[in-house]
Amino acid sequence: MTEDVLRHVSDRAYSGDRSMQIAQSIEQPLSDQGIRPSVRKDCSSENWLQNLCQLALEARSLLFRARMWLESIASRARPLRQSTGPLQVIAFLAGFALCSACLVGRASNDASISPSSSGDLLIRGGLVLDGTGSAPKLADVLVRGGKIEAVAPHGRLQATPSVHVIDAAGRVVAPGFIDPHSHGDPLETPGFENFLAQGVTTITLGQDGSSPATADFPKLFTEYEAKGLGVNIAMFVGHGSLRAASGIGQSAHPSDEALAQMAQMLDAALDHTFGMSSGLEYQPGLWASSGELEALAKVVGARDRVIMSHMRNEDDDQLDAAIDELLAQGRFARVHAAHLKSVYGQGTERGRAIIQRLQQARASGIEVTADFYPYTASYTSVSLIFPVWAKTQADFEANKITRRADLLQHLRHRVLARNGPGAMLMANAPYTGMALDAVAKQLGKPFEVALVDDLGPNSGSAAYFVMNEALQGALLEGEMVMVGSDGSPTGFHPRGHGSVARIIEREVLEFQRLSLASAVKKMTSMPANVLGLKDRGRIATGMVADLVVFDPEAVQETATFENPHQLAEGFDWVFIGGQLAFESGQGTVDRLGRVLMPAD
Repeated sequence: MTEDVLRHVSDRAYSGDRSMQIAQSIEQPLSDQGIRPSVRKDCSSENWLQNLCQLALEARSLLFRARMWLESIASRARPLRQSTGPLQVIAFLAGFALCSACLVGRASNDASISPSSSGDLLIRGGLVLDGTGSAPKLADVLVRGGKIEAVAPHGRLQATPSVHVIDAAGRVVAPGFIDPHSHGDPLETPGFENFLAQGVTTITLGQDGSSPATADFPKLFTEYEAKGLGVNIAMFVGHGSLRAASGIGQSAHPSDEALAQMAQMLDAALDHTFGMSSGLEYQPGLWASSGELEALAKVVGARDRVIMSHMRNEDDDQLDAAIDELLAQGRFARVHAAHLKSVYGQGTERGRAIIQRLQQARASGIEVTADFYPYTASYTSVSLIFPVWAKTQADFEANKITRRADLLQHLRHRVLARNGPGAMLMANAPYTGMALDAVAKQLGKPFEVALVDDLGPNSGSAAYFVMNEALQGALLEGEMVMVGSDGSPTGFHPRGHGSVARIIEREVLEFQRLSLASAVKKMTSMPANVLGLKDRGRIATGMVADLVVFDPEAVQETATFENPHQLAEGFDWVFIGGQLAFESGQGTVDRLGRVLMPAD
């Protein structure tokens, strides 16, 4: 991106005077943050090129600092984004980079504080985005005993030899990212390096109505931690799992006694979990009535937990009804729409209408939030496209004989409505990476026949290319919408390895849909607030020192749909509890994550 900026400047003849004017326009913001300009080098002299290499790092830092200020101004004054064209912004930044590289800001050392105890950490000279959406500040962050002890203007914290210093010049320092909707099995892949490599320090498990089938969460959590966790874990209890454990299973009309038992089991589980998840498109959650869900919502609300729901139906013509069902639960508890999307909906206006619906609910007193992943393809079980009466293996085996014609017709209509067989990418062997139409061609039969005779509802998972870019982008801009990957270490979809990187690379830098401060907020304090994590998600004194240091312009999503298990790049250091967990592409030997507990 920097090369593009400089290339643009080479096509526009900026004079030295004009460049110096641009540089001078930055001096006051520098001064406002306690940064004192040092000696200005003479860019017109014959020796200025000799100093360029020495100044390169500081120039790059200043260029990025200017960009952050511009974003912070734009976030407070929306008309700036409308009146300032991309070329004007690029010209401004480029002119500043070319000549104000000679304007080196140095912090005042007044009122120095000297950390001294062994094991202290000082992250020095980074642009601190504190997670609240506030403008970035050039600052130093002192960590002691796993917590943030001080955040001070750059240069006011002086390190002694026992302090480990991280030079964050030209980089952003942010709270460790929190993924409000993620997947994985800590007993199988405890390292969760796919998340750690993106600066994610806390993930949530037990999603979509499915959690471990146990009444002894403490014992399970001990087993998790014995494996060595790469990230922190916040667990949910699954509604579908509660249905199974209580004996209700697939019953559409459970008795009052059975519902009361399930409510008791839920209340007990909430001692150890952050809320209840539901998966109302999946077995057995799809059998639940609105009355059942509202009864359970009262239990969740009484404990000040949250309901995180894969809603009843995400197809555009059914989405409003599904949202209304969730909002009805919101009369009794905080509610959260997982992986908010509109399947085959179209356009920005439709996206804004969905957000407006949530805004109106919030204005009426319902605490509703949502999460979003930055891809136009979903990823879930093949069973999703099968009818309710053929989702389980037993029902499928019976009905593929007795109702074969109905089943074929349903599958054909359902797949065509979801952009056709070419938009369904199979994840499991022997058809991994093949679209359904290619599978059907290989088998020499119509795709619906292949689904019945060769695949079935339990043939694994698939990526479904069913979303519209403009609509989904409008959802991301919603004030109540945060970023969640819905990913895992093993899923055949790049979202598990690339969601955070993609947000920064595309939504912030390429599309400029969000400022970086806003994007960081959507990945830190917002999910922390939903989960009730009061000591994470912000950079402030007393907070747990889960931190990430990165250069936004170096961030790159490397995962693809063809090769989805490639780690993101550009996240230099990741800290969990003040200890280094990931550095320059590799996790540390010691895994530092733990299972988090909800606060009552």
